[in-house]
Amino acid sequence: MNDVDEGNRVRAAAGEVARQAEAVQSLYARRVEIYPRAKIGDHLAWFQKWRWAAVWATQLVYYGLPWLSWNDRQAVLFDLAARKFYLFGLVLWPQDIIFLSAILIIAALALFLFTAVGGRLWCGYACPQTVYTEIFMWIERRIEGDRARRMVLDREPMGPRKFLLKSAKHAAWIAVALWTGYTFVGYFTPIREFGAELLALDVGGWSAFWVLFYGFATYGNAGWMREQVCKYMCPYARFQSAMFDQDTLIVTYDAARGEPRGAGSKKKSRGELGLGDCVDCGLCVQVCPTGIDIRNGLQYECIGCAACIDACNHTMAKVGLPKGLVRYSTTNAVRMRLDARAMRRRVFRPRVLLYGGVLLGIVAALATAIVVRVPLKVDVIRDRASLAREVEGGLVENVYLLRVSNTTEAPRRIALSASGLPGLAVASEARFELGPATTVSVPLRLVAAAEAVAPGSSKVSIEVRAEDEPTVAVRETTTFLGLRR
Repeated sequence: MNDVDEGNRVRAAAGEVARQAEAVQSLYARRVEIYPRAKIGDHLAWFQKWRWAAVWATQLVYYGLPWLSWNDRQAVLFDLAARKFYLFGLVLWPQDIIFLSAILIIAALALFLFTAVGGRLWCGYACPQTVYTEIFMWIERRIEGDRARRMVLDREPMGPRKFLLKSAKHAAWIAVALWTGYTFVGYFTPIREFGAELLALDVGGWSAFWVLFYGFATYGNAGWMREQVCKYMCPYARFQSAMFDQDTLIVTYDAARGEPRGAGSKKKSRGELGLGDCVDCGLCVQVCPTGIDIRNGLQYECIGCAACIDACNHTMAKVGLPKGLVRYSTTNAVRMRLDARAMRRRVFRPRVLLYGGVLLGIVAALATAIVVRVPLKVDVIRDRASLAREVEGGLVENVYLLRVSNTTEAPRRIALSASGLPGLAVASEARFELGPATTVSVPLRLVAAAEAVAPGSSKVSIEVRAEDEPTVAVRETTTFLGLRR
C-alpha cells in the first residue's frame, strides 16, 4: 500500500468518524431558551386572571396553613417524631394509615376525573411547577424587563449592569425558594419553634437538610429548568393520553377556520385572498410557556394553561374577526362542529361516570369511617413472664399490659371491665385518667375462681369505656389461661 492509498484511507476513516459524531450530536440538541411573553394588551386577559387567581389561592393555602392554630397547637402538623398527624380537629395515628391511604386514592381519582373531563387543568393552573414558574417569571420580569429586554440582555456580554440585574434576580429567587423550603419543613416541625431555632442558629441537621433540599429543588425547577420539567421529567405528561378521549376538553386550534393562514391585505378581504382567519401573528407561540405551536395540533408538551387562547382572542379582536379560533373545546366538537350545549351533553360518558362513581363512593366511605370511628384505640399485650398463677383466695390471676390511645383532644376518664368467665374481675386499678391525644400503658390483672377456669385457654373480653361518654367504648378479646391440674 503506497502513501497515497494510506492517506486516502485515513481521510475516509476520519470523515466517517466526523459523520458519526455529527449524527450523535444531532440526537442531543441544545436547549433553546424560551422567553414567554406575559403582557397581552393593557390588562390581564381572561385566562391569565384565572391563572393568577390559582397562584394566589394555592400559595395562601401553602404558606398560610402552618401558621393557623387549633386547640393551642398548629392546625396542620404531620408530627413524625410523635407519630401523630393533626388536621384541624382530626388527629390521625399510625393505626389510621387507612385514612391517609384513602385521601391519596381520592386525590388520584380526582386527577383522573378532571383529566377525563377537562384535560390538563391541574398542570395549567394548580401544579406546583406551574405556580412557582409563574412566580419566578414574574420576579424575572420585574427585575430584567419584558420579553424583548430579556432577550437583548441575555445576548449582551457580561458587564456591571448585567451582573447586577442577574444577581438581584437570583437573590430574589433564592429568597423565595428558601422561604418555600422553610414552610415545607414547618408542616413536619412546629413552624414557630422552628423559626426560633433558625434565628438562634440552633437547627437540627435533618431540618436544615430539608430546607436546603426543597429550596434547591424549587430554585432549580422553577428558575432554571421550567418547561423541561413538564416536557421530560413529569410522568403525567406521558400517561395523560390514557385518560383522554375524543370528548375531553383541551386547548384546540380550529384548523378548518384558520387555514390557510396569512397576514392578509387591507385592499382585499381574506376570503378574496383565499385565507383563513389565522393572521399568522405568532403570538400564540410567543406566550406559550413550553414553546409549542398549538396550530400543530394536540401535543404532550401542552399543559392547558390557555395562554394561547388569550393571545389569539386579543388578535382576533384587533383585526375584527370572531374570537375562538384557539379555544377550549373537544376533538369531536371541532370535527363535527358541535355547539356548546351539544358538547356539554357528551360530558356524562361511561369513563367520566365510572371515575365519578368510584370517587364519590370512596369519599362517602371515608367520611362515614371518620364520623363513626371510636376515638379510643386499645392493644392488649399478655405478660409473657407470668402466664397464669394462683393467688390468695383460690383465684387464678392473669397479667396483661394495656396500651390505650386517646385520638381526640379532650381528656377522658377511663373505666376497665372484663367478662367471659364466671366471676371474672379486674384486680388492678380499674379507673385512670387519659390525657388529650396521648397513649398510656396500663397494667391489668384479671382474676377468676380456679374452679370456674378450665385448664388451657379461655376467651375473655376486656372493655375500655369512657365514663364521661359511655358510647365511647372498645371491646378487645384475649385469652385467659387456667392452671393445669
